[in-house]
Amino acid sequence: MSRILILGGTAWLGRELATQLVAGGHDVTCLARGTAGPPPPGAGLVAADRSVPGAYDAVRDSDWDEVVEISWNIDHVTGAVAALEGRAAHWTLISSCSVYASNAEPGADESAALVDVTADEAGDDYAGAKVLCERATATALGDRLLTVRAGLIAGPGDGSDRFGYWVSRCALAGSEDVLAPTLSGRFVQVIDVRDLAAWTITAGLAGTVGPVNAVGDVHGFGEVIVRARSVAGHSGAVVEAPSEWLVGQGVSYWAGPRSLPLWLPDDFDGFSRRSNAAFRAAGGELRDLTETLTDTLDDERARGLERVRKAGLTRGEEQELLTALGNPAST
Repeated sequence: MSRILILGGTAWLGRELATQLVAGGHDVTCLARGTAGPPPPGAGLVAADRSVPGAYDAVRDSDWDEVVEISWNIDHVTGAVAALEGRAAHWTLISSCSVYASNAEPGADESAALVDVTADEAGDDYAGAKVLCERATATALGDRLLTVRAGLIAGPGDGSDRFGYWVSRCALAGSEDVLAPTLSGRFVQVIDVRDLAAWTITAGLAGTVGPVNAVGDVHGFGEVIVRARSVAGHSGAVVEAPSEWLVGQGVSYWAGPRSLPLWLPDDFDGFSRRSNAAFRAAGGELRDLTETLTDTLDDERARGLERVRKAGLTRGEEQELLTALGNPAST
């Protein structure tokens, strides 16, 4: 049994990490404000606001086999390192593939250049902040640090509403048409939150170090839609629209309101095609994409297919766009 401290542990990925660690028989403590809810059963909670002095007082005198850091707040990250680095046998930083400077090169690996940023420039920029977190943690931890550069995370519980948009929209549309961007030449690369957590735990406890792209296999966007339709039982048509037309209609790329999630500009050709060779070599395993889609749809149904989403078109917006595109079935 190992003693694990998760800096977080009550929200999506952190909660999945804590759940799997407890199931594995480990002694798990979550240090968090607790505003996202309680930790999973069997995990302890140290309620603390990491922005105030003394946040780590309850845990800084204990020895930890593993510390897992999830935050991208540089002050939180450096504060934790300063308080706990002498007590941690191994440290895992959850970072992101957003740290890379270029999204243009398919197959890029961990050696690719990172965003060039200074502490004064980062501000609220997620990519820049993650780069600063990586730098600070690597300087302090050296050869005790595993940096998990996660790709787009998918699966049940996803609060971003991105990956789940397509399978839920196919289910909601039923026999009616669904609007999509031009699918040919576009790709999707996601990792199920349960697979990411399982590998992060195994790699951390094994003492794995260095940066690793924890990303899924590459799938054509069209393949993802085909699988989503099959899972959802969608019998309508998929109507593809050119990027220029969608942009002209005020439809956004990737995420957010009035968007088509996972759709990217043409100069992001490598964003969803990063190498996961290091992840695979370090024992990373990925479940079949259809399983993730099936479980995601179950979660989407439980939350409500017609709820207000953080990402995607409303069904009404979609039908208006289909009409504007000249699709008579949407009238």
